[in-house]
Amino acid sequence: MKSDVYFIKTGPCSKEERGAALEKVLKNASSLLSYKKDEIVPIKVTIGDSTCVYHLNPELVKSVVNKIKKSGAKPFLFDTSVIYKGQRQNAVDHMSLAQSKGFGQTKTGAPFLVADGLLGQDGKELPVNSENINKIRVPSFVGMLDSLIVLSHPTGHIVSGFAAAIKNVAMGMSCRATKQVQHSSLKPSVIEKKCTACGLCIDICPVQAISFKENKALIDQKACIGCGECLCACKFDAIFINWHEDPVVFCKRMVEVAGFILSKFKNKFFINFAFDITKECDCISNKDEKMISKDIGILASEDILSLDKATSDLACRDKKTDYLKDKQPVYGPMFDYAAEKGLGNIEYNLIEL
Repeated sequence: MKSDVYFIKTGPCSKEERGAALEKVLKNASSLLSYKKDEIVPIKVTIGDSTCVYHLNPELVKSVVNKIKKSGAKPFLFDTSVIYKGQRQNAVDHMSLAQSKGFGQTKTGAPFLVADGLLGQDGKELPVNSENINKIRVPSFVGMLDSLIVLSHPTGHIVSGFAAAIKNVAMGMSCRATKQVQHSSLKPSVIEKKCTACGLCIDICPVQAISFKENKALIDQKACIGCGECLCACKFDAIFINWHEDPVVFCKRMVEVAGFILSKFKNKFFINFAFDITKECDCISNKDEKMISKDIGILASEDILSLDKATSDLACRDKKTDYLKDKQPVYGPMFDYAAEKGLGNIEYNLIEL
């Protein structure tokens, strides 16, 4: 059985044209965006880290907020704290960053909350008992509210190769402990002959798992949480990860976490804003980031798997880069596993608007 994916092609265009395209998508999906009066509706967003400029546009988020308000519902924006160093590691800095980037209530029409508390530890622990993960910790409202909207900016990813709605739910709706568990199969090592002892990996490690030994960086495998920040920080290719094995477990864990979280909501709707598709995710990209696909447009669906599959398929058609095609051996099996686990349908009907 195929799921419907709404799609409006835009290509390079102004923010006004993108806004008009989104309004058209929301109009065609009106029957899927109907809420009860006074219903509280969470909207998952990611504002990107301080250096990121290609994140979601707050004005587009405002259009979704206004659509929900027309039903008399009460929307709010949310994200959770990250496990690496930066302005999203605690709620105070995270909310300040959101305000500075235009995600405050004045500009979007809805309050922005850090859903896992001050230090990313507030939430409830739930048993999953799946193949690759036993339990997760999630914000307390998961399982309490009926509806969920997920707004995602598709990008490449240092581990999975492709990141969109599935990653936004699995990582973005987990407390920090569960983010660490999902990353825990990735254990980087140092290539000594390439290490220059610059100390960048030591400075960025969130758990102080790296130190100098005989003037070379050394990673404590027991203390390492597998976040991959050292890999990003190293400028000399001295950090190595076994990409041929570890990403498979990482992707399966994301699927299992996302599937479990989504099972707690009755009504779900997902929108991918496939503009400015950067090689790195919004956590680490900056104004100089390389693009791995041309601008595609806006895609929306009730089916998170069909949505991500359609987005990646369209992005892979870009003839200027082979990045996503080369990464298909990683995220392709992730989609297959998601279908096997009932996360959604891998086949879809693309409804062009």
